Amino acid sequence: MGDRGMIDATAVRAVNTMTARWVRAAVADEGTVLAAAGVWPLLALLAGAADGPARRELEGALGVAADGATALGRQVIEAMGALDGVDTATGLWTRQTLPVRPEWESQLPDGVRGALTGDPERDRKELDAWASRQTRGEIAEMPVPLAPDTLLVLAGALLVRTTWQQPFREGWMRPSSGPWRERSLAGLTRTTTDLDGVLRVVPATPAGPLTLSGVAGDNGLDVHLVLGAEGVPGGEVLEAGITALGGAYEGLSGSALPLGEAGPGVKVMEVTSWDPAPSLILNTPQFTVRARHDLLRHAELFGLRTAQDTARGHFPGISPAALAISSGQQSMTAGFSREGFFAAAVTAFSMAPGGVPQQRARLISVTYERPFGFVAMHRASGLVLTAGWVTEPEAGSDSPWGLPSR
Repeated sequence: MGDRGMIDATAVRAVNTMTARWVRAAVADEGTVLAAAGVWPLLALLAGAADGPARRELEGALGVAADGATALGRQVIEAMGALDGVDTATGLWTRQTLPVRPEWESQLPDGVRGALTGDPERDRKELDAWASRQTRGEIAEMPVPLAPDTLLVLAGALLVRTTWQQPFREGWMRPSSGPWRERSLAGLTRTTTDLDGVLRVVPATPAGPLTLSGVAGDNGLDVHLVLGAEGVPGGEVLEAGITALGGAYEGLSGSALPLGEAGPGVKVMEVTSWDPAPSLILNTPQFTVRARHDLLRHAELFGLRTAQDTARGHFPGISPAALAISSGQQSMTAGFSREGFFAAAVTAFSMAPGGVPQQRARLISVTYERPFGFVAMHRASGLVLTAGWVTEPEAGSDSPWGLPSR
């Protein structure tokens, strides 16, 4: 578990399961992005210190036993932080009047240990500065409300970056149908002969047919674009896409696709070309997505229903003082550009009381010109780091493909 790039397989399955359930619940008509990989380890740190119904609910949400969960949460955070292109950080801030059990605190990942003064304005400045530092300015505010009775804040930061092995060319795209019809978008395009490494069409999932396009980063991270049939809700498409990436459904690779409309957004054609080798053109808009999530809106999903009850304490392993969850939120941003992909998340819990053609060749065109999903994944372990849904791509200028948009 401590080896670079090695993440506990049980934890990978648990994080991915939570991601799939969360996107199903959270993705609606607007674009969003989320990182269960930023939430799950913090819940694990809390679960080992919980008791009673709160402990059982956290176990159910985590998919692992509470015994040993704190240690596993630390291991996952440290293992993610050891991956190329991934940075993690953990912070704990407590009121000086709150006794914290050293045996729990010693199990936490290394990181900031700070004090809450009870002055919300003063404490806010310190917490916001930490969030900004850990995400290189992408997340400017710690996603936690502060009140005079806030006793504890446990936060985690996750930063994901990769540069494409093969950059895209910038241009523009103007969809002819769907919700982006006739809009000028900042387009990205590239051509490859690696049909099977880039494209997979899954004909049958609970959400209908899916098209999955993998974009490989240079550091072991990949971003998969997920397109479903027109009109299928985004939450269903993205949930099925994450499950499909785990190998749950039969699919066809690019070289096995028949001529014609071969999947959502996929056309297989025969064209004249200098080179008889098959090729694939991937077209997608550039995008930046931001979101803030109130985790307590989906309290059952995260095992936090009982833990909010202020009538009693739920975390005797943290402190002899009675503690209840008062807030749980995540702020997140992600961007997909010509050069690569980045994502930043802060999660916090608080407690209170071209050429002239010569030959025929097969060409596959894959176009993402209506709302679609994306999944950033660690290639070797299959861990889903972030997932999101794009409804508002970046606007572009009216210039033809291949000419930079300005």
